[in-house]
Amino acid sequence: MPKELSWLSFNARVLQEAADPSVPLIERVRFLGIYSSNLDEFFKVRVAELKRQVIINKAQGNEDTVNLLRQVQNEANKYQRTLNRIYKQLLVELADHNIFLRDPDSITKAQNEWVHSYFRRHVLKHINPVIIGEDTDLVSFLKDEFTYLLVDMTDGNDVYHALIEIPTDKIPRFIRMPSEDNNVTFMFLDDVIRVGIDSIFKGLFTYEKIEAYSIKMNRDAEYDLVGDIDRSVLDNMSESLKQRLNAMPVRFSYDAQMPENMVNFMAKELKMSSIDSMMPGNRYHNFKDFLSFPSFGSDDMENRPLSEIKSYQFVNAMTPFEAIGKKDILLYYPYYSFDYFTEFLRHASYDPKVSSIKINIYRVASNSRVINSLIHAANNGKSVTVVVELKARFDEANNVKWASRLTNAGVKVLFGLPTLKIHSKLCLVTRHEESGIVRYAHIGTGNFNEKTAKIYTDFALFTANAKITKEVDDVFSFIEYPYTRPKFENLLVSPLNARDRINFMIDREIDFAKQGIKASINFKVNALVDIEIINKLYEASKAGVKVRGIVRGMCALKPGVKDLSDNIYITSIVDRFLEHPRVMLFNNGGNEELFISSADWMKRNLDLRIEVGTRIVDPDLIKRIKDILILQQNDNRKARIIDADQKNVYVQAKEGDKQIRSQIDIHEYLVEVEEQIAKSDQK
Repeated sequence: MPKELSWLSFNARVLQEAADPSVPLIERVRFLGIYSSNLDEFFKVRVAELKRQVIINKAQGNEDTVNLLRQVQNEANKYQRTLNRIYKQLLVELADHNIFLRDPDSITKAQNEWVHSYFRRHVLKHINPVIIGEDTDLVSFLKDEFTYLLVDMTDGNDVYHALIEIPTDKIPRFIRMPSEDNNVTFMFLDDVIRVGIDSIFKGLFTYEKIEAYSIKMNRDAEYDLVGDIDRSVLDNMSESLKQRLNAMPVRFSYDAQMPENMVNFMAKELKMSSIDSMMPGNRYHNFKDFLSFPSFGSDDMENRPLSEIKSYQFVNAMTPFEAIGKKDILLYYPYYSFDYFTEFLRHASYDPKVSSIKINIYRVASNSRVINSLIHAANNGKSVTVVVELKARFDEANNVKWASRLTNAGVKVLFGLPTLKIHSKLCLVTRHEESGIVRYAHIGTGNFNEKTAKIYTDFALFTANAKITKEVDDVFSFIEYPYTRPKFENLLVSPLNARDRINFMIDREIDFAKQGIKASINFKVNALVDIEIINKLYEASKAGVKVRGIVRGMCALKPGVKDLSDNIYITSIVDRFLEHPRVMLFNNGGNEELFISSADWMKRNLDLRIEVGTRIVDPDLIKRIKDILILQQNDNRKARIIDADQKNVYVQAKEGDKQIRSQIDIHEYLVEVEEQIAKSDQK
């Protein structure tokens, strides 16, 4: 299964949530936003890459990539029609709850007057139309992902075209209007502009008819890293990012009601080629704005918040270092607060016993307490080393900003290696204690980001295990001095030993199976597309190894194929949180080995990035992760079966089976775990 088609199948699972009547109504609307946001990135990254391959392969006479691109475009268009159908159904259900989306033709006279007034007072000042002429360069003008109204003004044989940017960066997309009853009535900002459109053009243009159609464009997100020896790394990166502003279009979305002559006009103006994606769609674009759909209606129309779970190991200790020094601690976000990590860092920033802090930064929040603590630590005389990954896609500009601020504060900022992205989730604090130098490490599966930690599930291990923390320090040394080649026993480090160790552990299970000894592999990743790993798993299946996987996104492996993957069963969970951890559990003849990791099973993660996974050595934590995996493997509410045809069939509970919705049941399980920890401490 090509990874691009597999990815579209994953996003279809997101769309299934928007259609699922068991999901609260407002959350279903927001899933449309998740789907749309995902699809934008897919076109800007994966389809753009596919387009570049097509151009190269065409020159070599190879048509295979063209056929795949066509398949991708057809599938994306099919799902667009599904989205439109779901959207219309959601509007009906919202109306059943007295929530109405009105267009200019369905509002009362009083509402029309209110909209005109709102437009003049709040919107008009942000409207700067571009009149399209012979010299207008729309490729350079249109902003990626912004929605525009393409205006057609007709006066006899004279036709004028103009573009109006929908100013959603300044005004909310959803405008609530006054209502004479208890109904909630709102209008798209797009339609507010349509209502007031005469106020923009009257007196400047003469027209008998004026129409406006919604359009959107996505650009290729790739860029070439500019390398000028006379400029700093930050300056080179800043200059390189400017390329993205003028990159060529890869998708043009437009209102399906737009006349064909206008579609052709825009295609010509945007220099859309025969291999670019032209997607007719709804009257409205940028459904990603539905991510922030307002909280209208009753509480049962949204997910009920889960209570925040306390980590009694942290709560009952005077400092985070005291807690971690007693016993390894495992957090599972978002069930636990990310504040435990920020407090760990805040304490380290002024603790007189702390001498140094080292950390990887890949994606951080826009107002990051993590960054603030690192700056405070430098101000307090600590040795602070921050490895900033400037090439974190779509966070490059944010990371350039943070790198500049950290550098100005006296922090030692490293930019890693030119050929390897640094995607590991490491933090190391060195402390001088009575017993000597003690290192405290964080090794996780997710970013140091306060915002995403509330919506992504991720494991975070805090440990003072001397062997593991020494190896974490060795990773930082390798990043700074890549000519070194440290040895790792407890860590899986890409690109040094991770692939070889994973292959070794799969081969070991194959050997056990051939000896008639129970052999099994349990794993959870976001993506499984690495050909070598897939072939190894096929080999394991044919040898009799039981392989059980959970793959959130792309899965190029075909499970359940006779004489190839009979012993492989894979599911995917899409629910209220985004599943993000990577876990590997090998039976190893009964002497189980369990790892958590930042790396997916993709070539880029195993060979082209610095990624880190760690062996879990504490028996209690091994059991906890296994219990969580079992709940997810047994999910019969939000799990879909991944098969060779990528049909996304829900796992069905058998008669008499308990209903398991793993994301909810895990919360209950962790509450019980912490209650047991609290009881044992009291003894």
